[in-house]
Amino acid sequence: MAPVVTEPLPSPELATEPPAVTLDHVSKSFGRAGAEHPVLDDISLSVAPGEFVCLLGASGCGKSTLLNLVAGLDRPTSGSIEVPGGRTALMFQEHALFPWLTAGQNIELALRLRGLPRAERRAEAERLLALVRLSGSHRKRVHELSGGMRQRVALARALAQDAKVLLMDEPFAALDAITRDVLHEELTRIWAETSVSVLFVTHNVREAVRLAQRVVLLSSRPGRIAAEWTIDLPQPRRIESAGVADLSVEITDQLRGEIRRHVQH
Repeated sequence: MAPVVTEPLPSPELATEPPAVTLDHVSKSFGRAGAEHPVLDDISLSVAPGEFVCLLGASGCGKSTLLNLVAGLDRPTSGSIEVPGGRTALMFQEHALFPWLTAGQNIELALRLRGLPRAERRAEAERLLALVRLSGSHRKRVHELSGGMRQRVALARALAQDAKVLLMDEPFAALDAITRDVLHEELTRIWAETSVSVLFVTHNVREAVRLAQRVVLLSSRPGRIAAEWTIDLPQPRRIESAGVADLSVEITDQLRGEIRRHVQH
């Protein structure tokens, strides 16, 4: 079947809400004037409230740059970005936890920066640890946690920021297959429970199809939107299921075509 390039239909209760994220003809270049290197070119994209969107593309296509722009860590060369909720939370490939703090203290630091009173921070940290299935881990140091547990704490810390948009930059890429599979399940559950909007960067096609409501494929540098797919498969999904596998083959073929086109040029 051909890629779906229309915007997803919002549910009736969300139909009147503005998008959680809107990118309007966004381009980004690096380098000095007269010697610019374009990374993103004319990206227009919106993420609906509570929607899970995966950005997919080959290495170097500008996925992480786009995420940084939405997070406000950098500014576009042209175009505009709107996040009506005003705040995003960014989760990296590496957990980026402070090793001298416990798991709970890492989360409490985010709560402190959010302005939550000290008396409430411990209870909220405990709630978030329970949400990511790490109850009883408040006092554990980072070196006592497995890779998967560290990413769970990092996810809890991101959720502690109470942002309406969660930006995830290949957060499971460094994990083994079994741990990654478990965290896919956990992320799907947490997304459903919190109704947060998710913009998830990956180069793993099956990961994108398993998680997302919509997959957006970026061409190789400069990154442009090459195709979109609305994923109608019911959740929860298995990465090895037939529906995920079939759609992954189709998207992989298109991704390979974009890579070949870039090499030829």
